[in-house]
Amino acid sequence: MKSSVIIFPGSNCDRDMDVALNKFGFKNKMVWHGDVNLPKSDLIVLPGGFSYGDYLRCGSIAGKSRIIKSVINFANSGGLVLGICNGFQILTETGLLSGVLQQNKNLEFICKNVFVKVGDQKNKYFKNIKKEILELHIAHNEGNYFCSLDELKSIQDNSQIAVKYCDANGQSNEASNPNGALNNIAGVFNKKKNILGMMPHPERMIDKYLSGEDGSFFFENLLGNLK
Repeated sequence: MKSSVIIFPGSNCDRDMDVALNKFGFKNKMVWHGDVNLPKSDLIVLPGGFSYGDYLRCGSIAGKSRIIKSVINFANSGGLVLGICNGFQILTETGLLSGVLQQNKNLEFICKNVFVKVGDQKNKYFKNIKKEILELHIAHNEGNYFCSLDELKSIQDNSQIAVKYCDANGQSNEASNPNGALNNIAGVFNKKKNILGMMPHPERMIDKYLSGEDGSFFFENLLGNLK
């Protein structure tokens, strides 16, 4: 399977994502934001970081990059697009995903491990995943997901909530919500579920000796569903 990771000025998780994808069997290419065309890919990844220094709004300038038109066309044709952290913010800025990512409720940068519970599994990202509750890492200042009540009803009705913040037992409540996200939402799909944006970083949790390995379940599962 072939993947491509888009690099923006300020990306800081692009190499981590490259390592993770290659470790689990993807043949990955790194693509510069100023390019126009995408290489042939089964998966496009918008990585975490601080694209363009997070000036204006997080992801807003990256959402106007030259490569984004090709990403949007790829997504609209049914191709898999994954946005992690800043990549999630970029996906909302382009309109590929509903909602916005606001500043964290305590107005502070958060960097820690969290638990998330997988929601809908009728998609290529989470179908057959071995664990429903994953321990992943977050590192963001604007991860507070928000949308209108009409949008919330729509994503709930269409099972578009991908992952929710929870505790180790899978309970989602205020205590297990690190950033004030509406309904504990940590990640969402588009209606066709080929586009996934989420704040937690699976690529940082792929080695039990360095960080943890719950991210391994995500990548192994995704690759298996694409074969």
